[in-house]
Amino acid sequence: MDTTPATEVPEVFEVPKVFEVPEEELRPALELYLDLHTHPELSGHEARTADRFAAWLELHGCTVARGVGKGHGVDGVVGVLRNGPGPTVLLRAELDALPVTERTGLRYASSVPGVMHACGHDLHLAAAAGALARLARSRSAWRGTVLVVGQAAEETLQGARAMVDDGLYERFGTPDLVLAQHAAPLPAGTVAHAGPGPLMPASTALEVVIHGRGGHGGTPHLSVDPVLTAAATVVRLQSVVARETAPAEPVVLTVGSLRAGDRANVIPDRAELSISTRAFGEAALARVDAAVERIVRAECAASGCPREPELTVTARSPVLVPDPAATAALRRVHAAALGARRVTLTPPLTATEDYAAFGADGVPLAYWLLGTVGAARWRRAVESGEPLPPNHAPEFAPDVRTALPTGITALTAAALHVLTAGEGT
Repeated sequence: MDTTPATEVPEVFEVPKVFEVPEEELRPALELYLDLHTHPELSGHEARTADRFAAWLELHGCTVARGVGKGHGVDGVVGVLRNGPGPTVLLRAELDALPVTERTGLRYASSVPGVMHACGHDLHLAAAAGALARLARSRSAWRGTVLVVGQAAEETLQGARAMVDDGLYERFGTPDLVLAQHAAPLPAGTVAHAGPGPLMPASTALEVVIHGRGGHGGTPHLSVDPVLTAAATVVRLQSVVARETAPAEPVVLTVGSLRAGDRANVIPDRAELSISTRAFGEAALARVDAAVERIVRAECAASGCPREPELTVTARSPVLVPDPAATAALRRVHAAALGARRVTLTPPLTATEDYAAFGADGVPLAYWLLGTVGAARWRRAVESGEPLPPNHAPEFAPDVRTALPTGITALTAAALHVLTAGEGT
C-alpha cells in the first residue's frame, strides 16, 4: 500500500483499559502470527494455514466450515459464533502469501524458499483470531452473530468472489457490516480510514501471448521475432496513460513480466507478457483494457506475426468504496479505543484487492489501514529520508508487538459497535 508518511514519531502505544490486550491474551495470537509467518503458502495452496486458522476458531467456540469456494477453485474457511438474536458482523482476513524471497533477517523468517508473507496477511489473520477470542470471552456484552472468514486466493483476486458465489451469505447469513483491515507502511499503533468515495481502483490482470516464427540468430530475416514485437508493445503501452488518459484521471498500467526464449542465438517462436490495469471507474478501466488489446494486436500486425495474439483475462476486481456512514462511525469508535491522534485519513490508493466482492447485493463494507512501522524505524525514515519497505517488498516486516494489539483492538471495537447497535451504543 502506498501511503504518505506523517512527520511525527508516534507516542508509545496505549489504549483505554477496556480495550487493552493483556499479555496472556496477546501471547497466543502472537504465537499464531509467528507460526504463520514462518510457514507461508501461496494462493490456492493454503491448506496448512487454513487448518491452523480453523483450529483457532473451533477452540474459541465457532462452528467451522472448510472448503467454502471449493467449487470455484479456492479453499476458504468460515467460523460462526452465535450469541442469540441480533446483528451479524463479518470479520475478513486472508490466508495466502506471495512468491517473494524474504530478506528481513528475522529469527522467524519464512522457512519456505521463495515464498513470504510480504503483504501482512499473517498479521490480518492473527488480529482476526485475537478479536474473535476477545468477543468469545465477552459474550455477556453483546448479542448477535460473528462470522470470521479466512479468505483464500486474495493475491490472485479470486477468493472473495469465489466464496460469495459459493453461497457464503446464503449458508451463513448476510452481515449487517463486513470489516477488514490491511497492513500498511504507516506508524505502528495507528489506523487510517478513507474519506468519501473510492479507496481502491478496479483492476484487470491479462496474460498475452505473441506468436512469432523462430529461427537462428544469424539469419533473423528468416524469422518473425516475437521478442522485438513484445518490446515494441511494452514501449507503446506506456502511451495509454501518458497520451490517452486525462492527467486528472488516476490510471495505472503495468507490464509485470516479459518472458521469451532461453538462448542468445535462438529466436523463439513466442513471447509472453503479464499486464495489469487499474482505474477508479469501470468505464475508465474498460477504455484502458480496450487500448491494451488494440495496441497488442496492432504491434503484432506491424511485425507480420503468423498468428493473432492471445489475450486472456486471468483476474478482475471491482472498485472498493467503503460505506461512508460506517466509515464515519468507526473513525469515532477507533478514536475512542486508540486515542484520536492514532486515527488518521488515507487518500485513495492505487493498490487493488478483491475485498469489494463481499459487498455483493449492497452489503456494506468497512475497511481501514493498519500501521506496521515501529517508532525507531519511522524516526530513521523521517530524519534521513530512508525509504520504508512497502507491501510486497522482500524487507517488509511489521512491528508485530505494536501492530498486532492495535489490529486486535481496532477489529474488536468495530465488531462490538455493530453487535451492540441495538443497545444504543
